[in-house]
Amino acid sequence: MKRRDFVNTALATAGLTPYLGSTASLENQPMVPAVVTPAAGYSLKILATNWGYRGSVNELCAAVKKEGYDGLELWWNNDADARKAMFSALKKHDLELGFLCGGGQTDFATHLDSFKKSIDGATSQTEIKPLYINCHSGRDFFTYEQNKAFIDYTTQASERSGIPIYHETHRSRMLFAAHIARNFIEQNPALRLTLDISHWCNVHESLLENQPENVALALSRTGHIHARVGHAEGPQVNDPRAPEWKAAVDAHLGWWDAVVAEKKKNGQPLTILTEFGPPNYLPTVPYTNQPVADQWAINAYMMRMLRERYV
Repeated sequence: MKRRDFVNTALATAGLTPYLGSTASLENQPMVPAVVTPAAGYSLKILATNWGYRGSVNELCAAVKKEGYDGLELWWNNDADARKAMFSALKKHDLELGFLCGGGQTDFATHLDSFKKSIDGATSQTEIKPLYINCHSGRDFFTYEQNKAFIDYTTQASERSGIPIYHETHRSRMLFAAHIARNFIEQNPALRLTLDISHWCNVHESLLENQPENVALALSRTGHIHARVGHAEGPQVNDPRAPEWKAAVDAHLGWWDAVVAEKKKNGQPLTILTEFGPPNYLPTVPYTNQPVADQWAINAYMMRMLRERYV
């Protein structure tokens, strides 16, 4: 199936239509969602990342608020003083919060223990109730049963705390590939995803044209989106505004449109993180290590574009 046909099929299934314009062809125009009146309960909140930011947490929060974001997605921090500074800055600038939790250990038991402590901390603190918790869950080389332990623990923690907990489709983690994620989704009804589908483009070296069923299943379980555009040879295009990346941008918009359409139909809230990263995610000029584009400006562009698109 050609990419254009796949995107059109996905859009039609979600009740969306491609925008053709008066005389231009589909290949030269962006896909835009059909106008849909959201059911009561739908809301959109777009968060910023601290990834690559070099200033203080207070300076970051001031910049994020000025730019027009709703909040920040930040790693749970085990250091009490760091958490105090974080919560103080978020409250000062009236920003909402999404947490990141995960572990990096190679040993399964040590990794799971570290993960549980982060989840426990993020769900039990009372300073700011997070909109959600996003998990870098397990490892790609853990067994199915080992990785399932992360899902089981967060399912219980979410039920206990009332905080949505999502597992990210991320390279090196348990949901590193579309066909692997399908198995987890089919066997774990409570599993909900953070969709960072840019990783899968890289893993499968494609825009996923050859596995629409796996993608559709993931879209149906998505609660949170990481809005970065990947391509067949990497997890991040150098600048989504550049015309040479139109095919990749359109594919990602098609996937995100389908998620948003479902949230609007069902009257459910949606959170999005704009997550274009710094070097080495962002390509650099040889010998100078100077980035070829402005990370902050790209993420701000994505935030404004998505807010207008999904209002």
